Amino acid sequence: MRKLNLSKEITELTQSNESSLEVLFNYYYPRLYHFSKSFLKIETGIDDILQEVFLKVWQNRKKITSVSTFNAYIFTITKNLLLNEIRRRLNDEKIKNNIQKYSIAEEYRFFDDVEYNDLTEKIKNIVDELPERQKEVYNLSREEGLTHKEIADKLGISPKTVEYHITQSISFLKKKIKELGVVALLYFYLFL
Repeated sequence: MRKLNLSKEITELTQSNESSLEVLFNYYYPRLYHFSKSFLKIETGIDDILQEVFLKVWQNRKKITSVSTFNAYIFTITKNLLLNEIRRRLNDEKIKNNIQKYSIAEEYRFFDDVEYNDLTEKIKNIVDELPERQKEVYNLSREEGLTHKEIADKLGISPKTVEYHITQSISFLKKKIKELGVVALLYFYLFL
């Protein structure tokens, strides 16, 4: 069995060598799987996420400029996709209902569907109050699950500008939602 030369494989990957992608897949998959499992706490969906990670690596192979930062690069892609999956799961109606059902003692449950829909509508209206560019960046981040870099590329702005808009919009939303009360603030931290 020959010793794996990661630098060589990553360099060959940037030159569109498909067998290098396979070698890197075999090397990184167990590490990324373990990382993902510790992040999500369940195994469901990890294989799909990791397939997407390697698809993104292949699609962006020409942009890989440094062999020394590839490890951080692949784990960052994985982390971002895991965060998107967590957001997706939290937005799943069934999961919201289970969180509500099992996290609050029955005598304190007062947040029914009508109140939930009312709160959702109020929060949507608050998001609509954001300046146009901030709202656009916020929606691309929270609703479409794009990374800062993907948003920057799509809008033709820098990742730092994206970060600024996200920070400003979250600060604004937090302040406005705080005015709606504790339940709204809890909703903000759990689902936005």
